[in-house]
Amino acid sequence: MGMSDVFFTNLRTRVGESLLDKMERLVRKAGIGEIDFANKYVAIKMHFGEPGNLAYLRPQYVARLVKIIKELGGKPFLTDCNTLYVGGRKNALDHIESAYQNGFNPYNTGAHVIIADGLKGLDEIKVPVPDGKYVKEAKIGRALMEADIVISLTHFKGHESAGFGGVIKNLGMGGGSRAGKMEQHSAGKPFVQQELCIGCGQCEKYCAHDAVHVTNRKSFITEEKCVGCGRCVGVCPVDAISPMWDEANTVLSEKMAEYTAAVVRNRPRFHISFVVDVSPYCDCHGENDVPIVPDVGIFASYDLVALDQACVDAVNKQPIMPGSMLDEKEEHGWDHFHDVSPDTDWEAALKRAEDLGLGTRAYRLVEVK
Repeated sequence: MGMSDVFFTNLRTRVGESLLDKMERLVRKAGIGEIDFANKYVAIKMHFGEPGNLAYLRPQYVARLVKIIKELGGKPFLTDCNTLYVGGRKNALDHIESAYQNGFNPYNTGAHVIIADGLKGLDEIKVPVPDGKYVKEAKIGRALMEADIVISLTHFKGHESAGFGGVIKNLGMGGGSRAGKMEQHSAGKPFVQQELCIGCGQCEKYCAHDAVHVTNRKSFITEEKCVGCGRCVGVCPVDAISPMWDEANTVLSEKMAEYTAAVVRNRPRFHISFVVDVSPYCDCHGENDVPIVPDVGIFASYDLVALDQACVDAVNKQPIMPGSMLDEKEEHGWDHFHDVSPDTDWEAALKRAEDLGLGTRAYRLVEVK
């Protein structure tokens, strides 16, 4: 595989031209118009931001992208899957409310929000990964898989487990249903926090493998019968059931790449990443810290591997932001992401994605003025 083109524009503007105009020029130059959008359902996969976090992408960018897709004849919708952890995006109702509060509503963006894995995170399509090393059948949110075209709109930032959060994180982890997220994070089974359990029986009702039973108003999981599907995690009304967060960071990253393969293969896709507000941790946090580097710009490409690599390289070329978590580290090398989260290996996801044929780490940067 040869080099892939990654298109880039900085954040400088002039009188009479906004950043929205520059973004539109970038994505058109990068070739979004080459996709046949006519009457096609278009999933714009993004992260709506955990309530309390202010580093998520501005909805005005989303509105301009929606406008472009509609002009090209597409039917866009905004989507993400529910989370495993307790927070503002664990079920579809709370998730949509969080999205609306952060400005991602039809009146601001021109597109509806559809939570891809349904009300409780149980609505999934099992997608074969024939060349998967860890994942043989990825569990992807149904609405995301039923779309004709996938557009990833990514806030590029650090991540405490994967090193960085880019396209692979957005599509792979973000596209997984609750069971899919559990599979990526864990090689183990869920467990019941007895002090929180109210004995309602919802977990027992939804378990398809007779692994969960309520005795004396407390739920118990028989590990030998449990297959780790995560349905009990999703239906528990008091968040008493938790997954084992036991997977090594390198394996987690490789699983994300395999899930990404399930999401994007055999259909048109296009990728846009914003290297702005590069917070040290994920937007899944209910807070965001000082960016570790100055804002860089907007990147776009058909090649998700090249795009993530280009964004990593761009961040690592930047000076350290004074007063940031990175600035407080005693030692600094060439790799900002490893300096922030030393136990991570961000290259693992890119290497695995390249092995899976999702793209190449070799790229040519094309600047769009």
